[in-house]
Amino acid sequence: MRRYELDVHTHTIASGHAYGTITEMARAASEKGLKILGITEHTTGIPGTCDEFYFGNMGVVPRNMFGIELMLGAEINILDYKGTLGLNERYFRHLDVRIAGIHSMCYEYGTMAENTQAIINTIKNPVIDIISHPDDGNCPLDYDEVVQAAKEYHVLLEINNNSLRSSSRKNTFENSVKILELCRKLNIPVLVSSDAHYMTDIANFENVEKVLDSVGFPEELVINSSADKFREFIRVNRERERF
Repeated sequence: MRRYELDVHTHTIASGHAYGTITEMARAASEKGLKILGITEHTTGIPGTCDEFYFGNMGVVPRNMFGIELMLGAEINILDYKGTLGLNERYFRHLDVRIAGIHSMCYEYGTMAENTQAIINTIKNPVIDIISHPDDGNCPLDYDEVVQAAKEYHVLLEINNNSLRSSSRKNTFENSVKILELCRKLNIPVLVSSDAHYMTDIANFENVEKVLDSVGFPEELVINSSADKFREFIRVNRERERF
């Protein structure tokens, strides 16, 4: 059984379609033995989510609750093939963790080349730490190019538990296998996430475990195995940003 010390892609009621508060999520993460919980609300474009101003006021929230470190951030929409992000740049300095991803209501799926360009342009943006669920066959990607860019620009690719159990996404298991095989070949870490929208789903990596086991992916390349490794990853990224 793999060890997991963090889960940094989760949502609260602020995202509009999740059902726990920050305090409830933090308590649940502590009870599950995590060292770090990340809460990354959706940005504008997702129905019901919070206003951008929300991200500018997150300094009022304690970063330690129930004995765990709390990292507050955003899951930011990728809007086009240029990698335009759906959050005003002024708010990035307030985010402890920055995830960017494609969501169908905010992005028009293109060709493999166009979608790959969107992801790689996002990866090149020095404010981004993580690419969320790059596994949906409805939005085909050239994984060789994406993984190589992730290595070059120090960005984590996510293996997402929710995505693996989604009925609306296509070939997520097979695409996750491709990502993992390429990451193992290049010796780069991945991030696994629950994408929890309710407290009981925090640190639920049941579907992730199946895909990790299917390729014999090494534990040392799953960055969630060490809170210290994740903190160091974020520290390096903050040194490169332009704010």
